[in-house]
Amino acid sequence: MDNLTEKLKKYTQNDYADKKIDLHIHTSFSDGKASYAQILKSAKERGYEIISITDHNTVEAHQLAQDGILITGAEFDCWFGYVFIHLLAYGIDINNTEFKKFLAKNKLGTDHAVIRLLTFRNVKSLIEAIHNAGGIAILAHPACCWALSLERLIKNLMKIGLDGVEVYYPYDRFRSVVKFHSAITVKKIADKYPELIQTGGTDFHGEKF
Repeated sequence: MDNLTEKLKKYTQNDYADKKIDLHIHTSFSDGKASYAQILKSAKERGYEIISITDHNTVEAHQLAQDGILITGAEFDCWFGYVFIHLLAYGIDINNTEFKKFLAKNKLGTDHAVIRLLTFRNVKSLIEAIHNAGGIAILAHPACCWALSLERLIKNLMKIGLDGVEVYYPYDRFRSVVKFHSAITVKKIADKYPELIQTGGTDFHGEKF
């Protein structure tokens, strides 16, 4: 976990903008359209230094793909009090027994937004499982969290082990509609807490990466 933290902290906004790194990618194993093989092949051809496939509530892609530029990842749908959040897990041991308990049991739990919305995962236990599996826990697209105070939400998550926030995120597609805070606000909050890892990604769901 420490090595991954150090690795991710060295990347800047320019690295994400220059497409050297993308830590938020979906494949056909959840609600994306492209195969994991196509994404990995394209990322290598385009010179990415590091990527992470973060399918919803599943690590099926990582059971099939290992590569030097690929970090294991997943995106979990959770409720934290009254706030629905997405929690990204990076660098996990996908065979860890405790971690595997939080994965979806079938395709409905990876593809369908309503099913995912109605799945209740204990966030504290999930973060503990991510850490137990050697990984780090990152709050995805924070500007979309419908908390009255985004900073209070992040601070409360930090108390139970949150490692970072997704700062460099495009907020396009429907995310531009459901935003409750600004990307500038997210960056300002992240900068206030230097212990937080600042990550980013495109939230890719398309046919060709």
